[in-house]
Amino acid sequence: MTFAYPWLLFLYIPLTFIIWYMWSKKAMPALKVASTRPFIEAKKRGNQHSPRLPLLFYAIAAIILVFALARPRVGSEKIIFRAKGIDIILAIDLSGSMYALDIPRDVKTEQQLQNELEEGKIKNRLDVAKEEIRKFVEKRPNDRIGLIGFAQMPYNICPPTLDHGWLLDNLKRLKPGIIGRATGIAGPIAGGVRRLDKSDSKRRVLVLFTDGTNTVEERITPRQAAKLGKTCDVVIYTVGIGSNNALIENNSVFGRGYVPAGDTFDEPLLQDIAKISDGKYYHAYDAQGLAEAMADINKIEKTTVEQPKYIDYKEFAPTLAVFVLILLLLGFLLENSVFLSIP
Repeated sequence: MTFAYPWLLFLYIPLTFIIWYMWSKKAMPALKVASTRPFIEAKKRGNQHSPRLPLLFYAIAAIILVFALARPRVGSEKIIFRAKGIDIILAIDLSGSMYALDIPRDVKTEQQLQNELEEGKIKNRLDVAKEEIRKFVEKRPNDRIGLIGFAQMPYNICPPTLDHGWLLDNLKRLKPGIIGRATGIAGPIAGGVRRLDKSDSKRRVLVLFTDGTNTVEERITPRQAAKLGKTCDVVIYTVGIGSNNALIENNSVFGRGYVPAGDTFDEPLLQDIAKISDGKYYHAYDAQGLAEAMADINKIEKTTVEQPKYIDYKEFAPTLAVFVLILLLLGFLLENSVFLSIP
């Protein structure tokens, strides 16, 4: 409980002295007579109660009145969260090389590898990326997130939206090679930047996932696309997926098997793209590396949250004022009826 005007409680100091004085004071005679014995006998026969009862009511009323004037109240604090989200576009490589399986660094022997493959614990690059993207999206409910898939050409799969369920449904349907086997990096960067440039968000981010080198000639180069992002205040994070210790499935007349995946992505290019746009480059060697990269991006790109605080008070003064009036009225009625004295 708190008080709106706690300094009014100091009125109890003079009030204490006033009540003590009124309680201890003897009434002056209204009329001098030779003997008061007849009046005393009449008083005994007419009333057995203390004549100070009205004064007691007045004193309690005064005590409660001071308490009410100080406005006692109980506050219920409410904090309202208002989140200002970030607009993010995730551009994911759908070229055929995303079928490759990156072998975890803790797999040391052929037998371990065989067991992991048979149990399905090692997933292809796209499936690993989809899982980490899903976790990333679920951690950012206040951000508008869009999705671009690219191979030879970029395709807008989902515009930036708060409907993350719809975004994740579209993400699940993606497969390596469904829109071509080449890798064009400039297209998804330029397309994502153009879409984010229309956004009214103060923070705009593009995250590019790829496991290959740029094999598509376009009107602008990937570095020029990154400069476009810089001009439009779009921060670009690049994630290079894959390692030299990777396998890709090979079906031949001899049956199903795995062969080395071959060359990996163009690391200097991805580093330059991130540097030009004030972003950051990550090398995701395997599933663990990709998880660490996404966790770091999630940590860097903080959603702004406002926390206005409101306190809803319940006031007791009106109820106490009613008690004061009742006590004053009772005191007045008793003083002028039951305890009415005869001079």
